[in-house]
Amino acid sequence: MNLNIALLPGDGIGPEVLDQAVKCLQAVEETFNHNFTYKEASVGAIAIDKTGTPLPKKTLDLCKNADAVLFGAIGDPKYDNNPTVKVRPEQGLLQLRKELGLYTNIRPVKVFSTLIEKSPLKEEIITNTDFTIYRELTGGIYFGEKKVNESGTIASDLCEYSEKEISRIAHMAFKASKNRNNKLTLVDKANVLESSRLWRRVVSKIGESYPEVLLEFLFVDNAAMQIILNPSQFDVILTENMFGDIISDESSVIGGSIGLLPSASIGDERALFEPIHGSYPQATGKNIANPIASILSAAMLLEHFGLFEEAMSVREAVDKSLRKGVVTSDLDETSKYGTDHVGDFIADNIVDNPDDFNMNDENIGLGKSTII
Repeated sequence: MNLNIALLPGDGIGPEVLDQAVKCLQAVEETFNHNFTYKEASVGAIAIDKTGTPLPKKTLDLCKNADAVLFGAIGDPKYDNNPTVKVRPEQGLLQLRKELGLYTNIRPVKVFSTLIEKSPLKEEIITNTDFTIYRELTGGIYFGEKKVNESGTIASDLCEYSEKEISRIAHMAFKASKNRNNKLTLVDKANVLESSRLWRRVVSKIGESYPEVLLEFLFVDNAAMQIILNPSQFDVILTENMFGDIISDESSVIGGSIGLLPSASIGDERALFEPIHGSYPQATGKNIANPIASILSAAMLLEHFGLFEEAMSVREAVDKSLRKGVVTSDLDETSKYGTDHVGDFIADNIVDNPDDFNMNDENIGLGKSTII
């Protein structure tokens, strides 16, 4: 398969983790005889510094002409700590989602058996946790009309949804449920918000077309509690933009590190793949950032194009790195492995038949890996 992939490294650790994802895609190319072309462009704080805008036209044009976008991270403390700044890095990502029509964010939440002890939750609570969040991405309060009075003492943000916006993501979530465990949970605040009541009406009606899927409803405050008390009860969670932003970040701590979770943002014509973590500026250039979320985002990219065996080979290589302890210090404080070592190990162990190779543990101890 031939794919044109736009690379947006972004800010902070974005370029470092994205480099490791590209290594793994290149290993897939070699192993499975594909041809991927990569073109890079700036976005976020680095783009503001260069051009004055977080999403330059050149970057947007590149993404529109690509088959898929692989994203690093976005954000910078000099903007985070200054509430008066009018142009912010995150505006570039919001605009990119809107321009590309990426209305569905998909975030898998799965606990790795080798890392259960890293979770802040008890083993008996998180065992068998495996669910996916479907978050609406281009509507709601983040994109609604914003007002501030002349004196700056009163502000408002409009949360607005249409039946069409709800319907298109609901169908995707129901179809995902059919391929999993036939259970869908709508998270809303229908006891208070009119927009949430619309979500319930629309999703309930669509649910009649998927009789095999059990549809449940949870208020977002209860859902936030249940994700901590009993995360294994969930299969697919469907929710609106802001609620999805909050509960997906909450869910990320279940597995023990935010550096493990990938995501996909999907539209009718285009798709973007990125780790859910931020730019982690404190780690920039130190070779300590966990690249696994970025690498698993690349696996989601492969799966999106029907390259299921290739995606599985990436995930199996990631599993091997976790089993062998070839991880960054966020997963093992005694680890001597850096971002690039972990990326090298995973890329080196992407193969089409995992039974055909063995690990050289001596070289693993040196931060390298070889196939023998």
